Amino acid sequence: MSGRVAGIFVTFEGIDGSGKSTQARRLAEALAATGREVVLTREPGGSPGAEEIRALLLQGEADRWSPETECLLFTAARRDHMEKRVLPALARGAVVISDRFADSTRLYQGITRGDLRGLVDKLHALMIGREPDLTLLIDIDPTVGLERAFARKGSEERFENMGQAMQARMREGFLALAAEFSERIRVIDGARDPDSVAAEVLATVGARLDGARA
Repeated sequence: MSGRVAGIFVTFEGIDGSGKSTQARRLAEALAATGREVVLTREPGGSPGAEEIRALLLQGEADRWSPETECLLFTAARRDHMEKRVLPALARGAVVISDRFADSTRLYQGITRGDLRGLVDKLHALMIGREPDLTLLIDIDPTVGLERAFARKGSEERFENMGQAMQARMREGFLALAAEFSERIRVIDGARDPDSVAAEVLATVGARLDGARA
């Protein structure tokens, strides 16, 4: 045996304003401090080509793209991201941490934007063919999440602009996905102070890393 430490793929999911991006960054910093190679990335985006598609997806009017076109754009961005960044890092034995992945597409385009879950899953199977090893769902009340999202005052607010009802449907959908993929998705209570959330996140990922080494 070579002794190489296996790479693992960890994703963060949650409604807008859940704090998942902060928790992804904190996890990356904590793991890097132990000497592990960590690649922190995001979707849509994470590679030069995918970042260009991100600008198309997250800016502009809420009805800029049809749900079907969104599915294709997200899949194209994800394919490039996987080829250029995620898979090479995993092959090196890195921990790859992605702020969003396919579960977001299953929800945004697959359920809340036109009942296209079947199309999303077919495209994923055909063009991506991989699920994360572990997904952390940061769960929070939609009202609180939307207030946080708008407080950021960024330019990428196309999905936030779809309103609170959309956020509520997203939360329900994410919790349903957690039940569907219970072997992969862990629900983390995001309503607590950030340090408490970060501690649970690190413990959960640490247990997964220990299992990978066993």
